[in-house]
Amino acid sequence: MGKVFFVATPIGNLGDISYRAVETLKECDVILCEDTRHSRVLLDKYGVNKPLKAFHKFNEAKSLEYVCNLANDGQNVAVISDAGMPCVSDPGFLLVRELIKNNIDYTVIPGACAFITAFVLSGFEAPFTFAGFLKEKPAERQRQLETLSGSCVNIFYSAVHNVNDDLKTLYGFFGDRKVAVVKEISKMYESVRFFDLKDAYIENPKGEFVLIVDKAKEENALNKLSAEKHVEFYINSGLSKMEAIKQTAKDRGVTKNEIYKLFVE
Repeated sequence: MGKVFFVATPIGNLGDISYRAVETLKECDVILCEDTRHSRVLLDKYGVNKPLKAFHKFNEAKSLEYVCNLANDGQNVAVISDAGMPCVSDPGFLLVRELIKNNIDYTVIPGACAFITAFVLSGFEAPFTFAGFLKEKPAERQRQLETLSGSCVNIFYSAVHNVNDDLKTLYGFFGDRKVAVVKEISKMYESVRFFDLKDAYIENPKGEFVLIVDKAKEENALNKLSAEKHVEFYINSGLSKMEAIKQTAKDRGVTKNEIYKLFVE
C-alpha cells in the first residue's frame, strides 16, 4: 500500500523549503496541488518532474476516492497547497479524515506556516488562537468571532481586498486592542506594522496579510467584581441589558456569549 504525504511549501521565498520536502516530492508518484501552473514554478526550481493533479476546494470532495485508490494501488501521493501548510485555511482536512476512515498511511512533512511566522514577528505572548479568514456572511462571521476568547491572542488571515474591512470588524468585536499587521511574509516587501485597532487602516493595501490581535492588557477595576455585578453596574449606568453584557465581555476579554450564559443559566 502507498502513503500520502502532506508537504509544506514556501509562503513566499522559494528557498524556504526543506531538503526532506524536496526529496519527498521527488519520490512520490503523483502530486496534488491547488494550481498546477503555480506549483510548477516551485517544482521546476528543484528539479521535481512528477505528474500534477488539481486538488482545490471546488473538487476536494470528489477527489477523495481518487487519492484513496492511488494509495491502495501502492502509489505514494504528495499533497501541497499554493503556499505553506496544507489543511491550514487550504484544502486537505477532508482527505485526512478519509485516510483515517480507510486506514491509509499518511504523514506531514513540516515547514513554513504563515500564521506561526506572523505570530513570532508580532512579539505578542501566547496563548493564541488561529481563526483563519473571517467568514463572508455577517451572521456566520459573528458566530465565528463569538467562539473566540478575548483573553488570548487571536490570529486571522486577510485578503488584500478585505483587510481594512476586517480591521473594522475586529475593532467592533474586540474593542480597542493592539494589532500587528504582517504583510508579504518572507518576500522582499515583508513588513510588520503595529496599530491600536481603532486607528488601524492600510493605505493602498497590496499583498497577503496576517492580522494578530493582542489580548487585553490593562486591568479594569470592574473585573474584580463578579460577572453579574459587572453587568449590573453598566445597567445602573444606563445601558440596556445586552449592551451591558457586551461591554462586560469586552472588559473581561471574553466573548459576550460567555457572559450571556450566566444569565440564561
